[in-house]
Amino acid sequence: MRQGTLIAFSLLFALPFLGMMATSLKEEAQIQTFGGFFSLFWPRPIRWENYTEVFEFVPFARYILNTAWVTLMSVIGTALSCSCAAYAFGRLRWPGRDVFFAVLIATMMLPAQVTLVPLFLVFSGMGWANSFKPLWVPSFFGVAFYIFLLRQFFLTIPRDLEEAAEIDGCGYGRIFWTILMPLMKPALLAVMVFQFLATWNDFVGPMVYLNRPDLLTLAIGLQAFRSLHGAQWGLLLAASTIMTLPVVILFFAAQKYFVEGITLTGLKS
Repeated sequence: MRQGTLIAFSLLFALPFLGMMATSLKEEAQIQTFGGFFSLFWPRPIRWENYTEVFEFVPFARYILNTAWVTLMSVIGTALSCSCAAYAFGRLRWPGRDVFFAVLIATMMLPAQVTLVPLFLVFSGMGWANSFKPLWVPSFFGVAFYIFLLRQFFLTIPRDLEEAAEIDGCGYGRIFWTILMPLMKPALLAVMVFQFLATWNDFVGPMVYLNRPDLLTLAIGLQAFRSLHGAQWGLLLAASTIMTLPVVILFFAAQKYFVEGITLTGLKS
């Protein structure tokens, strides 16, 4: 009974996505004609040309490459910086640790809109306007929420492992990379999925920093495509499907670690 209920709700939430994919394969005449509920999910005939024409009307391949580059660098920077900071806050003892951690947590209450203009002025003064650097370089300096998430996971790992490694002569760096990092893979993958979603779907950042057409990301490119071809719903939804599919594939591929990381984080042994 419980599984049937979960499947029913899953299908209910999946209906918009399925409808988008089905509409992306329809001809404009069928889209404009309502033939009943089930016709929304049944293209007749299937028009695969919608996906090829998207790449003909706008440089969609360039948008995908730009977004992939920014997302890759952002995910790498977040994983490295947040894991190191979480290790320092969760496993090392140093003066003022708790005070600095409280300040870090307090920054989570600061809306991103408050720092948007000052950051733009800083990056513009550095000559980074109209470049990808403002979109991925800040990730190498950590994200407060992810640091907190990983720190909570670090607290669940028994200290006996570190003490045994210290007896064998391991330093802090080796303990971190060879012992703790493999154990925190579920939480780290959850953080990487979060960051992937945030960067891949980011609209405000690229809109503020990027003005050149060859630097546009998918979110801005999709908006530009909508302005030019908004009346062609088949093409618009084909472009939306192309943008959404990598997110769906990533979630299902990392679902096991994602759920495990969220479940274990916050449990202290």
